Amino acid sequence: MTDYSKCSLTRFPAPVLSQRAEPVGEITDDIRCLADQMIDLMVETEGVGFAAPQAGVNLRMFVVSLDGTRENARVYINPEMEVFGPQIAHEEGCLSLPGIYTPISRYAKCKVSATDLAGNRFTEEAEGLLARALQHEYDHLEGVMIKDRMSRPAKIRARRQLKQLIDEFNAGSAS
Repeated sequence: MTDYSKCSLTRFPAPVLSQRAEPVGEITDDIRCLADQMIDLMVETEGVGFAAPQAGVNLRMFVVSLDGTRENARVYINPEMEVFGPQIAHEEGCLSLPGIYTPISRYAKCKVSATDLAGNRFTEEAEGLLARALQHEYDHLEGVMIKDRMSRPAKIRARRQLKQLIDEFNAGSAS
């Protein structure tokens, strides 16, 4: 049994953020607790989505709530994604990369099939902000962050913040 109630926001360059997450085997009370904690972390940090790797947990699971509320949060377990339509660049940030905002190209539409906390499979089509949020969180399950999708000039602009995050991480690891 894992105590997911102690999970907290994980920041770059924590290794879990660059790994492909493992599938959730069974939906247990532990997984429901993890979903609850992820929703709490998303709401506390004023995000619209939050993936398990961002909580330091290497599982294929994320939550999304476009208005950032607990009431409207939806849990996606072991999601599969199809993307379509033109790619549109729009500014994005990431809770695991604080202070970095950059234009990221995403597909205009997507279709996600996932399992909910009751074990039911569902499929959802999305466009606009929801499509962008779903693709952003799905990227986390693939070990991809916005820094990996930035243009070269954007990477150059963000290098100081990225180095600071690495330095903070290394200082925390040393203590």
